[in-house]
Formats: sequence, structure tokens, C-alpha cells
Amino acid sequence: MALDKPYKDIPGTTIFDAEQSRKGYHLNQFCMSLMQAANRARFKADERAYLDEWPMTEEQKQAVLARDLNRCIAAGGNIYFLAKIGATDGKSFQQMAGSMTGLSEEQYRQMMLAGGRPIEGNRFVGEDR
Repeated sequence: MALDKPYKDIPGTTIFDAEQSRKGYHLNQFCMSLMQAANRARFKADERAYLDEWPMTEEQKQAVLARDLNRCIAAGGNIYFLAKIGATDGKSFQQMAGSMTGLSEEQYRQMMLAGGRPIEGNRFVGEDR
């Protein structure tokens, strides 16, 4: 049974807590396996076959195959582990983050240089005093 988590009320944000960690354990371990060149080669040669070696959920596997990082995070992925998928694909962290926000790498870079995403709509519900 999940504890009361007031931080679940932050729009557009998934907090990587113990529950998410348990949910995404095998997904994150798969990502860490990509730190070894031999595993990256095996993954790139047949992504589905390599994923099927891991006891991940079908949703997690489909999210990886689609390179849908938001789905991966919802399925328990941690962005620092998921970055290994992007690196395997030759993508920068900015490219990955941009894909998660619907922005191009350049648009994402400009948003961050301008101070990040706007605070409007990104607070706890009821936090506006």
C-alpha cells in the first residue's frame, strides 16, 4: 500500500521514490547493462531479443522500443539510467530532454538558457497562496 505522497500533486512530474525504484528495477538494470560495449552491440543488433532477456513488463519493453522516455519514467525508469539508451543511440542529454518536452534540442536549450520551464501550472495543487 502506497504512503500518502503529497508530491504526487506536482503537474508533469514523476518523483523517483522507493515505489518507482521497485517498479523500474529491471528496466533500470537493463539500462545499466548498456554501459558495456558488448551489450550495446547485442541490443543494437536485435533490440527485442535483448529486451526479452530481461524480466521487464511488456509496457516497459514497448516504451524502450519506442524511445518514449516519458513512458519509461512512468514505468519506473530513472532518467540517469535511461540516459544510457540515449547514449547508445548517439543522442545527447539535451536531445533526450527535448524529446520529453516536445521541443527540439535547440528549443530546449533556449528554454533552459532563459531560466527553464515557466512556474505557472507546475506547483503543488493549492500551493498558490
